[in-house]
Amino acid sequence: MDADDGGDGHHGGAVGDGPTRADRARRVAHVLRGQVVRGAFPGGVLPDERALVAEFGTSRNTVREALGLLRDEGLVERRRGVGTVVVGRTYEHPLGELSGLAEVLQRHGTVVNEVRAARIVRAPGSVARRLELPEGSRAVYLERLRRVDGMPLSLDCTYLIPEVGEPLLASGTERLENRDVFELIERAAGRPLGSAEVAVRAVVADPATCAVLGMTAGGAVLAVDRLTRLADGRPADLEFIHLRGDRLTLRARLDRVREG
Repeated sequence: MDADDGGDGHHGGAVGDGPTRADRARRVAHVLRGQVVRGAFPGGVLPDERALVAEFGTSRNTVREALGLLRDEGLVERRRGVGTVVVGRTYEHPLGELSGLAEVLQRHGTVVNEVRAARIVRAPGSVARRLELPEGSRAVYLERLRRVDGMPLSLDCTYLIPEVGEPLLASGTERLENRDVFELIERAAGRPLGSAEVAVRAVVADPATCAVLGMTAGGAVLAVDRLTRLADGRPADLEFIHLRGDRLTLRARLDRVREG
């Protein structure tokens, strides 16, 4: 056993000098983080340190360091007389279906869209090309701050083709505040949406985005680029979404495709 830490329950096959306590703490934190995100702790209270030491086969110092990592992320906090409790609620968004964020999050709480901008603009060249509009065409630009149970979750910047965007503007901001944009697009177009191309990256948010989302400077966000098409294949909606990385989990069930 490591004299400083009491060992990590792993023997044999080591490379180099073996993991440091920081490495062991990080591994414990990975497992606990996954449990927190899945809601695995009834009542939102984590097992006490003694139970975690036994579960992970490591020392109390390592467990405390792991809990400190989760505390720094805003997922848990220590409460006198209670223990370590979950405080950072996260929401799940399935990747296997084409759903608007508000459609999914209605299952978890009250969703409100604060409309920060709603106007007709000249589409930037790259946006026009992706929406298959002629160069210099008009598009409708929407910018919305999405809150769940009053807490900021995402900043959505959306470009819409005129035939679906302009009816949305005519319907007024109240509908944009209380309805998911996918539902509004389908009503305006008179036909369903068909598919979307999505790319997700983890990035450090710029100061302005951090301020809007109520994050500390340098916080991480999931930057989502989503081009959504109507059922006939025509592009209708290009979105640039910044999601608080500490409040959303993207989840999917994937099957391995085997040849032959």
